[in-house]
Amino acid sequence: MPTQKEKMKAYWRKNLQVLFMLLTVWFVVSFGFGILLVDPLNEIRLGGFKLGFWFAQQGSIYAFVILIFVYVVRMNRLDREFDVDEE
Repeated sequence: MPTQKEKMKAYWRKNLQVLFMLLTVWFVVSFGFGILLVDPLNEIRLGGFKLGFWFAQQGSIYAFVILIFVYVVRMNRLDREFDVDEE
């Protein structure tokens, strides 16, 4: 049976995995779609606007809000898995 210290190490390892995954998505959406890939994305229109412009102005904000909710759900699940939830 794992000790409490080993359990907390595993918890923080998984916590960091979730964090890095979400930060990667954040980077791809904001920097990748909004800056690096703006020219190819501008060939596509969304609601009358160029898709690259849309990602830079609107899409990245929507993505950030979704990432917040994903983080909350994933961390609540992780907290229950390692029995560190606040119940």
